Amino acid sequence: MADAEGACVALPEEDAGLGALHTERGNLPLDRVDIRADITGLTSRVELTQDFLNSFNEPLEATYIFPLPDRGAVTGMRMTADGREVVAELQERGAARQTYDEAIRSGRRASIAEEERPDVFTMRVGNILPGERVSVAVTLVLPLAYADGEATFRLPLVVAPRYIPGTPLPGAAVGDGYAEDTDAVPDASRITPPVLLPGFPNPVGLSIDVGIDPAGLTLSEVRSSLHLVETAGGRIRVRPGERLNRDFVLRLRYGGDDVTDSLLLVPDVEGDEGTYRLTVLPPVSAAPPRPRDVVLVLDRSGSMGGWKMVAARRAAARIVDTLTTGDRFAVLTFDNSIDWPAGLPEGLVEASDRNRYRAVEHLARVDARGGTELLAPLRQALALLGDAQGGRDAVVVLVTDGQVGNEDQILQALAGGMRDVRIHTVGIDRAVNAGFLGKLAGMGGGRCELVESEDRLDEAMDAIHRRIGAPLAYGLHLEAEGLATIDGTTSPARLPDLFPGVPLVVTGRYRSSSAGSLMLRGTTRDGRKWSTTVTGQCGDASAVTAQWARAHLRDLEDSYASVRGSGDLERTIVDTSLRFGVLCRFTAYVAVDSRVVAAGGEPHRVVQPVEMPSGWEQRSVLASAAASAPMMAAPPEPEPTTFDLCAGPPPSRPRKMAPMPRGGQALSSKALGSESPFSTGARELDAAREQVRDEWRRMRDIAPLGDFERRDWLADLATRLTALLRSLIYSGVAGSEFADLQRLVDHIEAGGPLDAVWAEALRVLEAFAEGRRLPG
Repeated sequence: MADAEGACVALPEEDAGLGALHTERGNLPLDRVDIRADITGLTSRVELTQDFLNSFNEPLEATYIFPLPDRGAVTGMRMTADGREVVAELQERGAARQTYDEAIRSGRRASIAEEERPDVFTMRVGNILPGERVSVAVTLVLPLAYADGEATFRLPLVVAPRYIPGTPLPGAAVGDGYAEDTDAVPDASRITPPVLLPGFPNPVGLSIDVGIDPAGLTLSEVRSSLHLVETAGGRIRVRPGERLNRDFVLRLRYGGDDVTDSLLLVPDVEGDEGTYRLTVLPPVSAAPPRPRDVVLVLDRSGSMGGWKMVAARRAAARIVDTLTTGDRFAVLTFDNSIDWPAGLPEGLVEASDRNRYRAVEHLARVDARGGTELLAPLRQALALLGDAQGGRDAVVVLVTDGQVGNEDQILQALAGGMRDVRIHTVGIDRAVNAGFLGKLAGMGGGRCELVESEDRLDEAMDAIHRRIGAPLAYGLHLEAEGLATIDGTTSPARLPDLFPGVPLVVTGRYRSSSAGSLMLRGTTRDGRKWSTTVTGQCGDASAVTAQWARAHLRDLEDSYASVRGSGDLERTIVDTSLRFGVLCRFTAYVAVDSRVVAAGGEPHRVVQPVEMPSGWEQRSVLASAAASAPMMAAPPEPEPTTFDLCAGPPPSRPRKMAPMPRGGQALSSKALGSESPFSTGARELDAAREQVRDEWRRMRDIAPLGDFERRDWLADLATRLTALLRSLIYSGVAGSEFADLQRLVDHIEAGGPLDAVWAEALRVLEAFAEGRRLPG
């Protein structure tokens, strides 16, 4: 990032484990993110607009690594600048990069959107003129997850730091992130954006506006992870001032009988083909659950610090407490190593009161540390269940935030060992890796529950408890009656089992007549044959085709990864993406303005840093980053995945980024250097007092909040203060000057009576802002 050093001041190399950046807001290219969503029943259409502003005196190229929902189908993009709008074209990824690079070299404005993971994307916008604003709008179609009478609309807003295992690869990095590419994660530098130290002012303006049309369903309640303000016309918007540091989650409570069995047939506008969507409710069963062998796998790595560790311990203990004496279980806690509860053998044990007590006692002492070496404990869990006795359900429950970079490697390694084991995942984070955890649960025939706050935990654990045993129906397959379905187009490719409260949704393609029915056959929990037939009804819902295309492309990409590459399969993926206009990892949307606006050559380059996710403890995250330093040996198998090939050649002008840290977070005088503009710290301390004064005033003047909102506020406060403290350390400020703030952060993280913690926060913030030190 040498040619971007005017945009931001990087921390010294030994402390740059997360690529953390201390910068003035005016030098960052991303100025605003505007999101407009329209929810109709169980489907949504979303337009996400990113505004980039050039505050330099030369043309700028901005790079932004950002998230989108993993199940969302990106169906279009357009670029607007200087009153001109350019509609993007979907091209094969290598060709799109060439189109973009040629445009930049010739002095034309251009933008390109590429998919790195199902939920991680890269936007590059080049030749932004000095003082100019360029807007890029991405459109997508997103199905809402539905279970237990509630639909969930989840929109991620930040790419969280991810643990990167493996040995560094030689040569230049393929991306602009802080992590080095490794043999386990060959594209690590494309999924690890530098992290902005959060503080004031808010670095990026954010607006979210959502319209909700129940479409005949009975809507009784709307819940949100962010503070909402109702507006006219049945729309809601997020309160101004929210940050891009967590997932935006809306939960819509519908009537329990609103969703019924249905088969929607949507003919194509041209040709004789169409898309179907089958929805089937699970059967009712009075059969008692069978005995279970359950292996609980708990992530205790550094990124799980703070409220996440508290919630994870509670979740794990709840699972152990639900077991009966007819069950057997094992508990594995892991970071870089795997630990077993003291006093219990390393294997499955009877779920007696005594054994469950020892397991819960062990869980109560677990704290966050180290790196997320996820593959080894999952392999251990599958090995324990490999000898499961007949008549028992074999179950793995993984509790984690899922923040790893080697997702493809893990899924590929485990694919062959999941045949007789069901894997459920519990994702705990405000910026969870939902794409990976959902795919892992899907491959393992289980369910994924996401927890963005402790208030959501009990609800999620109740759902896991209801589904931890045998499903209501399994071994499902489809038979067409009068409908000419097209082989190889059904998604999901492997039909999931039916669990209580969760309807099965299957999409696929058909040809010729838009009439007929589909029969779903399977076996119930008590061994009886079961089937249901649903007759098709024609409808005009173009979103169904886009949703199918996205789901089918993900199935094809999974197959590509599992067979370590296939030319024919790659061609099928590209052709499907281009035919249906849905972005995938082999294609990219590119927009080029025909006018020449710059002299050509290489513009000034800036990589947009992202916020530290809300609720993360930066000290724990740095420890986790240190644990994933490139010196770590890579797992002996599996071999590197083939998706580094699908990305094509590296982007133009690749460069090596700062290496991961080898040590802790203390800054030496040598690291700071005598030339550091922050060496005295007086100016930074004054600025910190003003920032804290603003924080105190906001807390003092805010309208009355409920307990959940106050806990959420305090968690965010701790995150901001941690970043501020780190900035003060870097600036050379004496620790005694901000010791009260450090004690406040520790107090918030330790918990306690909510009223007392809130009052203490107000007291400490006011004192620090006024330059007073509190006694003791």
